[in-house]
Amino acid sequence: MKCTKRCPLTSIASIVMAMLCLFILLLTGCDQQKHKPSLKTPKTDLEKLTIGLIPEQDIFTQKKRYKPLMAYLSEQIGVPIETNILSRYGNIIDNFTELGLDGAFFGSFTGAMTIKKLGVEPLARPQYIGGASTYYGMVFVKKGSGIRTAEDMRGKQLVVVDRATTAGYLLPLAYFKALGIEDYKSWFKEYYFSGTHEDAINDVLNGRADIGAAKNTVFYRMATENKRVSKELEILATSPYVPANGLAVRNDLTEELKKSLLRLLLDMHKNSQGREVLDGLMIEKFIETSEADYQPVLDYATSIGLDLETYNYLNN
Repeated sequence: MKCTKRCPLTSIASIVMAMLCLFILLLTGCDQQKHKPSLKTPKTDLEKLTIGLIPEQDIFTQKKRYKPLMAYLSEQIGVPIETNILSRYGNIIDNFTELGLDGAFFGSFTGAMTIKKLGVEPLARPQYIGGASTYYGMVFVKKGSGIRTAEDMRGKQLVVVDRATTAGYLLPLAYFKALGIEDYKSWFKEYYFSGTHEDAINDVLNGRADIGAAKNTVFYRMATENKRVSKELEILATSPYVPANGLAVRNDLTEELKKSLLRLLLDMHKNSQGREVLDGLMIEKFIETSEADYQPVLDYATSIGLDLETYNYLNN
């Protein structure tokens, strides 16, 4: 049938066609908006990231030190980042799963253990001002104490940091064995765990303990703030170099997020905002790190008979 006037069927068909075209345009526009390139790092589907911190220093100091870094990363990835300051080193192994942590800044020993036990993936670690990206442990006494040999140490008071630290436990353990002290628990009058490297240093400095162990980075950072540290303490032994405290994350985070975090950390020193954050941490830049970087810790543990997969890291 030929319509010489405006046909109702033709009008309806036109309206339907127009609506269909509009619908297609809307879909296309939404899709283009959805895939529009972002000027910032792509966001993740996570509502937040929770990052654990080990107690190098007291809880409040540690949180204050890392707050600018967390704020920087949060702003760049567009996701809130919460920090969980753990009360002791070994807790990070249990709390990583129990508290639903997405990542943590691990020490070398906790990093090696968590790689073995939980399969976390190391991303980056700091390179300090001067170029070092490692640290070492130190055994120290008060100057003039006369403590040198195993016999000198018998019946004295020992402070170590935590069973889950390289500098604050593995080193003195290896050192005592080298001196012929097989069972430090019976050799010393008293031994105890300070919980932080700062406290171990202060306890020897102030006469609470006769012998202590801690990491060099904390020792020398404290020495710049308190001249008594370098003036009154004497170093008896040092450990091999191990990786500085680095960020490792859950292995089931998206590859996109892991790559974004890594890129942000590696590029921080290239912009003024990032450099300001790094300066506050006394860090030159972040460098990429991997599981292979923790091999010295594994070798060190093996040399004194420890199996990190079954090691009891509780301070009992």
